[in-house]
Amino acid sequence: MSRFIIQGRKELSGTYRPAGNKNAVLPMLAASLLTDEPLTLHNVPQILDVRVMLDLLVSLGVEVSQRKHTVTLNARALRHGRPAPELCRRVRSSILLAGPLAARHGRAVLSPPGGDVIGRRRLDTHRLGLEALGIRMEGRKALSFRRHKLHGADILLDEASVTATENILMAATLARGKTILRNAACEPHVQDLGRMLVRMGARIEGLGSNRIIVHGVSRLRGTTCTVGPDHIEVGSFLAAAAATRGSLRVEAAFDDETSRVMFRPFERLGVHVEAQDGAILLARGQRLRVKEDLGRAIPKIEDGAWPAFPSDLLSVMIVLATQVEGEILFFEKLFESRMFFVDRLIEMGAHIIQCDPHRVVAAGPTRLHGTHLTTPDIRAGMALVVAALCAKGRSIIENAEVVDRGYEQIETRLQSLGADITREP
Repeated sequence: MSRFIIQGRKELSGTYRPAGNKNAVLPMLAASLLTDEPLTLHNVPQILDVRVMLDLLVSLGVEVSQRKHTVTLNARALRHGRPAPELCRRVRSSILLAGPLAARHGRAVLSPPGGDVIGRRRLDTHRLGLEALGIRMEGRKALSFRRHKLHGADILLDEASVTATENILMAATLARGKTILRNAACEPHVQDLGRMLVRMGARIEGLGSNRIIVHGVSRLRGTTCTVGPDHIEVGSFLAAAAATRGSLRVEAAFDDETSRVMFRPFERLGVHVEAQDGAILLARGQRLRVKEDLGRAIPKIEDGAWPAFPSDLLSVMIVLATQVEGEILFFEKLFESRMFFVDRLIEMGAHIIQCDPHRVVAAGPTRLHGTHLTTPDIRAGMALVVAALCAKGRSIIENAEVVDRGYEQIETRLQSLGADITREP
């Protein structure tokens, strides 16, 4: 395992181009199982979770060729429907193989998926949705998915799960008849997957809403598609630049909805971000101060299903709040263990009160100091990197590979913005 060595109190400023969206590319890779024709993806991020997902597909017999950030996959000659168990246990995204494998090839046998331990992550929504389409799920130590007669259905998801929506959506493209997904997730990465499936010949209506209609087709074709920029990575870099009192130009553009969802919490902390000429700009010299609610009440930043603020960005926003004047409540609604990393911030000198597993109050500004830390999960790991970047002194962050699962060449890209960060084996 490697670790980051960070000397803090260095201003992050400059221009950077975000990598492709991690949460979009993983289901897009899984969708290669739905066709016997080549699928080519550009702007694929070179991160650990993508490498594991590609290895999973290779273990099934998918032909994979990669040149830098372009990947071509061909699933015309699958050997079997059981991906490597040890790889399944390394990533949460392995569950995304169930729907397309069972829908097109009749059967899938998966070891339970791995991923970050940030709370209970149910598979019940996957099971109920796929069973409604005619795919039976059985087992515990190994999850067996067997297709009977694949048919459309009117499905009300018991939660707006992103991965369950993606799994059911992929399977429904090949189901006979019409499928209606109610209470569907509508995050940008779900929309990206849906648009790619349409390019492959799927008939899908309602992308971007919580009611998606799929008219099944007999086969899908190959296509070429470009993965969009990762808005979670963009938010993380903006938080790092703001916390270190720097400026940043991000060479990426988002649609109006994504921009509003992303930037509104920054405004709550006194950080003004604007979109201009195909770029996102954060200016230097802003007064970072919490904007109070009416009656001078303490405001809050809370996450939720899209278009609420993404849970994956809450950790870095908590770090940013420690460098902002005022008090603010953070309310994590989706995962009961995501907030536990704040103990590390308190150890660094942050003024944070953990009210319960879902809520913390941060008060700032506080002077953080460097220390020796361990990364618990991807997003908390990035938050600890941001904390170390604005802390006084030297920090050591163990388990750097955890951050590598979601952020491409993070130390090199931060170095280009002025960070004093190195990696040790």
